[in-house]
Amino acid sequence: MKKLRWQIIIGILALAAVVLLILGQSQVGDTISQMIEPATGGVYVEALIGKPIRFNPLLDHYNQVDQDIDRLLFSRMIRFDSWGNPQPELAESFGVAVTGDIFNVKLRENAYWHDGTPVTTADVIFTIELMRNAEMPLPPDVAALWNSVEVVTLDAWNIQFRLPSQYSPFIDYLSFGILPKHILEGKSPQEIVNDPYNLLPVGSGPYQIGELLTEDEQITGIVLEAFEDYYLGQPYLDQIVVQYYDTTQDAFDAFQRGEVLGIGKVQPDVIDEVLAEPGLNVFSVRVPEQTIIFFNLGENGPLFLEDLEVRQALMMALNRPWMIDTVMDGQAVLSNSPIMVGSWAYFADLESYDYSPQEAIKLLRQQGYTLPADGSLVRQRDGAPLSFELVYPDTETFAQLAEMVQEYWREVGVEVSLVAVQPEVLVRDYLDTGLYDAALVSISLTNSPDPDPYPFWHQAMIVDGQNYSRWDDMLASEYLEKARITPNRTERARLYRSFQIHFSRQLPALPLFSSVYNYAIDSQVFGVQLGPLYDPADRFDHVLNWSLEGALPIEETPVPGGDTE
Repeated sequence: MKKLRWQIIIGILALAAVVLLILGQSQVGDTISQMIEPATGGVYVEALIGKPIRFNPLLDHYNQVDQDIDRLLFSRMIRFDSWGNPQPELAESFGVAVTGDIFNVKLRENAYWHDGTPVTTADVIFTIELMRNAEMPLPPDVAALWNSVEVVTLDAWNIQFRLPSQYSPFIDYLSFGILPKHILEGKSPQEIVNDPYNLLPVGSGPYQIGELLTEDEQITGIVLEAFEDYYLGQPYLDQIVVQYYDTTQDAFDAFQRGEVLGIGKVQPDVIDEVLAEPGLNVFSVRVPEQTIIFFNLGENGPLFLEDLEVRQALMMALNRPWMIDTVMDGQAVLSNSPIMVGSWAYFADLESYDYSPQEAIKLLRQQGYTLPADGSLVRQRDGAPLSFELVYPDTETFAQLAEMVQEYWREVGVEVSLVAVQPEVLVRDYLDTGLYDAALVSISLTNSPDPDPYPFWHQAMIVDGQNYSRWDDMLASEYLEKARITPNRTERARLYRSFQIHFSRQLPALPLFSSVYNYAIDSQVFGVQLGPLYDPADRFDHVLNWSLEGALPIEETPVPGGDTE
């Protein structure tokens, strides 16, 4: 049911900043915010990098800046904390039957749309019906799942979801943004896609659209006003104003001019300047994007990659911390598991493979891979050389990583030919077909807080699935299969721990590192709390607690310029 939930992303990695360096700054900010009594009022102005398209949670999948705004405008039944644990939002409570195939949700009875209309289960049903419609431009897995689930309205506040079989990761799918039936009912998907509603939407989140800031008929910013009747309480900040910029440098320049108080995403090219800026706190947190090397263990892969000791040697030959420091500018976190660091399912005490070319050479020798007498630097066994191709996306970052991998493996007597291809070609002609030796890629797990690794590692996903390594392992599959039908969180964690230990010992692929995300915000903004994020928009999950030092009444606070609509 979740075959396509995790998507391969091949491209320039979304990078952030040095975790340990900035961690200290974020901790200082948290400590200060706890000591100061929040002030009511004031305007917080944030710079976003990009351009708005549509403010609609069913249409924002491919535009991060729209997702950021939608998080403030719309409600979800369920949100997730930094560990990936589900928490109630619009839902007052939720639960799963012991059978694991029935989920019950009770909505809050004090929730209202920004126009004063109550939010009810009819709005949830309306939104789900849209997600079931093949004409809506949604990720394929979303429509497929909702067309397999029976949704039962018990009353205006209670709703039940009946699955065809046990499926614990279903909770992920309850975090969609809910649309108002009373406004959009009767419109086709195509009409909704092009509706003016998407620029001036009515939501049920903590903030509502105040006005659009424009210049030369282009949207340059948005004024969001606190919603007084928000079901979790009115925010301290009267307004949040967003200004759009083309680059992080432009946004940073605006901060230095005093035009903004925050930068939604700090790119590597300006991180040093941002870190050196007085009065600007930078939070650096892990995001679910992992760089990994897949081995082809199927019938089309090199025979020697089926040798566990060879895979272990290849891992020990890689100086991953140095790769992070040099290519990634320190902006990544070392990975030892396909489950993200910080998740409730992550097992921290895994066996790690530290950089040791000497041990790698020793392992290869023990397996009979020696240097031939003819002076070749490529190890052989029975006349067959340790030589294969590594395919990777044709980008500057991946090229640098691939060249480092090539050099590290050359040092232990393994010859690797590098093949750079376009991202879509890599997936279509190499990963999907299994016609490759090894592949250096990045996997995005964005918006998938449930750690379910089934799509990439279960035997059933080898054919027409995403088990790109063609790892045909019965024990791993058993752990994964049991985990996704086990509603008990403690038992699931135990199963995932066993899976991770087994994965670490077998190494069907080489996890390298996970990306991190930088968020910069003025030190006069208090109450900001960031842990690991499953989407950059998650930074607004605690926006109700944000406040400004010496906040002014809204009528005395200047709002950045532009015409308004």
